[in-house]
Amino acid sequence: MREYLLTILVAALVAYLLTPTVRRFAVWFGAQAVPRDRDVHVIPTPRLGGLAMFGGMVAALIVASGLPEMRKYLGDGEVDVGRALLMSGGLIVLIGMADDRWEVDALTKFAGQVAAGGIFIMQGIQIYALPLPTGEPLTLAPAYGVPLTVFIVVATINAVNFIDGLDGLAAGVVGIAALALFIYAYLLSKSHGMTTLSGATLTAAILFGMCAGFLPHNFSPAKIFMGDTGSMLIGLLLSASTIMLTGRFDPAVLAGGLFPFYVPLLLVPAVAAVPFTDMLLAVWRRTNQGRSPFAPDKRHLHHRLLELGHSTRRAVLIMYFWVGLLGSGLIALAVFKQALITLLATLVVALGGMLLMLATPWRRRRRNGAAERGAPAGGSDRPADRPSMPV
Repeated sequence: MREYLLTILVAALVAYLLTPTVRRFAVWFGAQAVPRDRDVHVIPTPRLGGLAMFGGMVAALIVASGLPEMRKYLGDGEVDVGRALLMSGGLIVLIGMADDRWEVDALTKFAGQVAAGGIFIMQGIQIYALPLPTGEPLTLAPAYGVPLTVFIVVATINAVNFIDGLDGLAAGVVGIAALALFIYAYLLSKSHGMTTLSGATLTAAILFGMCAGFLPHNFSPAKIFMGDTGSMLIGLLLSASTIMLTGRFDPAVLAGGLFPFYVPLLLVPAVAAVPFTDMLLAVWRRTNQGRSPFAPDKRHLHHRLLELGHSTRRAVLIMYFWVGLLGSGLIALAVFKQALITLLATLVVALGGMLLMLATPWRRRRRNGAAERGAPAGGSDRPADRPSMPV
């Protein structure tokens, strides 16, 4: 655990300290987000925050490679995790910088994402087998494993990119997802007497540290945005950890049946259910309107929360809550044997969260109705259908 805590601390500290410098560079470089109709910020804000996150990743990998026990899981053997993350991450960062400055077309970004998935495959990060209900792994030939790996990489990157619309939203959601993957891998390895050191667990730890270090600068009101440089980078690392965790645990040694074996395949879709659902709804909505699936609009889930009357910060915290609940519920089901108690506790927390989420817009509408009738309304005099904007 000490190795992981050190890498998390290094990634967070370097990302945090580099962000102000990156912010000044972004202003000089001209990479600033000018407010658009679908945005919730009202002043130009520097982008390229992903550069600071990339610096945190590089620093954490350097520190991890200096730890004797961790070094063997970074570069020794068939999977070269360190080289894969540096090469694919560097490619994604270059494409993201170009997009944050000059707005690269969607096809070029897609090609870069596919290339990043190809780098993973060349360095040994690939889906080699899938679990079957019988407990036997289904070995995948390269004709199936390669495109499946590339699909997971591209889908995860774009899901994260789709949700990057509110201050601190993408960094927080991916940070929670990374923490969930880390806890799952560490606890399951420890409880079954396996080594807790692995490239997948290290990647999740570094990703959590990167997001934690950048988030103080990015939470509402954001001083800097991560841009596509950051959203594609953290999506890439999230997919890498997921791919490496798939098939890591032998169902024969798992006391909890087959469910823990499926968790890597379920955890990211569950934890990232918000961005994935948002992505699918956006594609369906735009294609139904005869538009490109990549055409921007202002109908994402976070925009709808703002329309309900939630402030920007509250909308982000609501998304954090649901992502954290789904992730913790899956981990609890994989680690603890009392499945019924876990499900009931998760359901109770979910119902409570739903009531709290709907209570604020209801109270706001009630105050506005009272104000229209001439009764003292109290609270804010902002119209109910106007979301609050970060300063």
